[in-house]
Parts: sequence; C-alpha cells; structure tokens
Amino acid sequence: MKKFFAMILALVMVLSMVACGGSKEAVTLATGGTSGTYYAVGNTMGTVLSDVLQKSSLTVTSTGASKANVQLVDAGDANMAILQSDVLNYAHNGTGLFAEDGKVGSALWVAGLYNETVQLIASPGIESVADLAGKTVCVGDVGSGTALNAEQVLEAYGLTFDDVNVMYDSFAGGAEAMKNGQCDAAFTVAGAPTGALTELAATYAFNMLSLDADAVAYLTSTYPFLVQENLPANTYTCQPEEVVCVAVKAVLVASDKLSEDVVYELTKAMFDNKAALEGGHAKFGFLSTDAALDGSFDLHPGAQKYYSEVGAL
Repeated sequence: MKKFFAMILALVMVLSMVACGGSKEAVTLATGGTSGTYYAVGNTMGTVLSDVLQKSSLTVTSTGASKANVQLVDAGDANMAILQSDVLNYAHNGTGLFAEDGKVGSALWVAGLYNETVQLIASPGIESVADLAGKTVCVGDVGSGTALNAEQVLEAYGLTFDDVNVMYDSFAGGAEAMKNGQCDAAFTVAGAPTGALTELAATYAFNMLSLDADAVAYLTSTYPFLVQENLPANTYTCQPEEVVCVAVKAVLVASDKLSEDVVYELTKAMFDNKAALEGGHAKFGFLSTDAALDGSFDLHPGAQKYYSEVGAL
C-alpha cells in the first residue's frame, strides 16, 4: 500500500511539473538575418534565459529585421522583437518608413540594448559634412533606415539629397565604391566597429567625419531617437582621434498584448543575468538600466514596473 501511495505521489508531482511547464506563455522573438547581430544577440538571450524564465518560453526566429519586425509584432506573429529605435519611432508616428502604412503602435519599448552608430566615412581631403555638397555619397540601400539617417545628418548642415549625388548600396558596397573612387563618402549605421569598415581600413585610409556641437544638438533635439555616440580613437586603424557621431538604439520591444508579468520577468532576468549574456555576446556589455532607457518612449508596462522597482525611473 505504501508503495502504491508513493507511486501516486510521484505521478502527481510529475503531472504538476508538466502542468507548470505547459502553463508557460510561448514568446517568439523576431530578430534579423542569420548572419546579423540581431539574430546572434537573440540566440544568446534564448540560450541564457531559457532555464531562468518561469512564466514564458523563448523561441528565436530569423526575420527581415526592423520594419518587418514591427509588422510581425503587429500581426501577432511575434511577441517580441529587436529593431532600430528610429524605426520604432517611425512606426508610432506614421512617418519615415511607415509614412505610407500609417501609425503602428503595438510594439512597445522594453530595453535599449546597444547603440548602432551613424558612421560617415569620406575620402582624404573631405573634413566636414558641409564639404559633401556636390560629392557622390553612398547612403545605404534604397528605402533603408540608413538612408533616412543620412538625410537627417545632411539636414543638420543645411543640405539635402538634392545637394549631393546620391548612391544607393549596401555597407560593403559603399566601402568598395570608396576604395575604387566611385564615391566620395558613405554612411553606415551599425554597431562599431563594423566589419565592412574594418576591412576597408586595412587597405584604404578613409576619414571618419566628426559632427560639430551644433549638429549634435540639432539632431538629438529634432530626432529624439538619436543619441550622441563618441567613437573612441583607433576604433578603426586609420582613425587616430575620437569621433563625435549620433546613434540609434538596437531596442528590445514587446507586443502590447504580451502580459505585464511576462515582460517584467524577462526584463529582470536580462539584467540579473547580464554577465552570462555578455559571455555569450559582447553587445550585452553595453546593457545598463540608464542606457536601456536612453531615448526611450512608450514603455511596456512590464518594463516600466522593473525600471521603477530599481529606481531607474
């Protein structure tokens, strides 16, 4: 009889554990291409947090990145995503990349993870953004966030795309065009150091243009999703001095339909396990409560609860 009751008790415990596991909310995290930083960062989150989270299970998926991720969250095909802070801003305001789509406000800010710097490289002899008038400038791919950032930087110096010869190409394509003399300057928006620029610096000594104080003030006030980012000297081998830039954030967002409890737990787990996350991907070295809120807007209630709890709000 004792053995019988012991077996029943064991069975109840197993069923309880299964039930608890089954009650976890399934969370799909949209990232980017499999060779990109978003996907690698997302996979690190999945690996490190999978054994920590009690209220949710995290599944990472490869996507078309920022704009696509907003649309996936809005359609309910993803619960969370990593995307650029400026793209999130465009979605919430129905501007920029979302000018034709209209406002899409279902993706809410959870944490700014790290900066993606608006880097502007130029041929030797070009010392200022103002010098780009009449020059050929690669502004990223057609319809990209990089192209919009390029417009904003030029605007800070009283220039538009009509004042330069615009070239559209990828970061690697722009770097190659610089090397071959096919363009005079190129914009790259990515975490620094960026592979395409590191490779270019090995064979071509470009100038990296620094923004003046008035331009930074204009950009960060006119476009609140932009923050100042100073690149340390020698970020690239041909860059001996610190360079003043602006940056957008790589932001973790959550659907407004995802519960406060789930988002609170995940936000807390991310900060509580920062060391393990950084061990999996160096970008988590930039994670802090201050940086996570820099440039933030429309916080998810779960994230807001965590930041209020730790005194960051």
